Amino acid sequence: MKIWRWVASVLLTLTIAFFIIAAFIYTPDNQESEQSPPQTETEGVEKEHQSNDEESDINESDSENDVDKADETLSGELRDVFTSVIESARGLFVRQDLDIVAIGDSLTQGVGDSTDNDGYVGILEDTINSNQPLETLDIANYGVRGNRTDQLLERMQTEEISQSLREADVVIITIGANDVMKVVKNNFASLNYEQFQEAQKGYKERLNEIFQRVESLNPDVPIYLVGLYNPFDYYFNNIPELGQIMSDWNRVSKEVISNYEQVEFIPIKDIFLGSEEELLWKEDYFHPNEKGYKRIAERVLEYIRPDIEQ
Repeated sequence: MKIWRWVASVLLTLTIAFFIIAAFIYTPDNQESEQSPPQTETEGVEKEHQSNDEESDINESDSENDVDKADETLSGELRDVFTSVIESARGLFVRQDLDIVAIGDSLTQGVGDSTDNDGYVGILEDTINSNQPLETLDIANYGVRGNRTDQLLERMQTEEISQSLREADVVIITIGANDVMKVVKNNFASLNYEQFQEAQKGYKERLNEIFQRVESLNPDVPIYLVGLYNPFDYYFNNIPELGQIMSDWNRVSKEVISNYEQVEFIPIKDIFLGSEEELLWKEDYFHPNEKGYKRIAERVLEYIRPDIEQ
């Protein structure tokens, strides 16, 4: 009976989670509501209108001053909190003609970065260029929202990505989260933990193929796989099975990586644990916001630094 209760609990939770997952795959439509200012009546006593107009002007002036002050405060906070350059990396000098290639899913694309600066990839690029005499680094970003391992493998066959990988000095990959999402989407009516374990086998094979593909194009290039965080934790932090699923996926990734000398795992799960309100995009609470991407960029730079410095 305890097993059936556990299965029922997980089934109910993940069924609800499926509807939340739509936010992880599709970009919400942001529609700003426009309100027309109230029309002023043309009839009435002129003195009354004049008095009302003067009062309105004062109120509008005060309101504009408040907005200006708020904008100044917000601008200062944005500069302090969301500055794209990683301050701890000042003094970093990279070798000339450095080519970094980033491939993967929405985390590579930078979904959730309202500055449209390509998330952690853009922050890395800005940080490196800020320390060089000339801004010469342009990280090739091949992130596509919703990509699974099978879809990334297919895109890696294109000449554009293949050529970039051939010329790369460092390759950074984010992939795997949408493989988890596919299990939920395809089995949400009868979901159980074993289905995730079964799906891991295919994920493991495809991740091997991704590394082998890069290796065949560029045998000695350092490859970094960014791990997964738990995108369910904000909604279901009381369901440990969901966190266990993401931990299992990270464990499988590490098992695959152990077969390759030039591949390294970059953990980021700890970055978001307990900090979801601060670091996740408020449109869906699945993707990182600017501050979340900055934390990822700091972690990635920490790992790739030995491969990019002079």
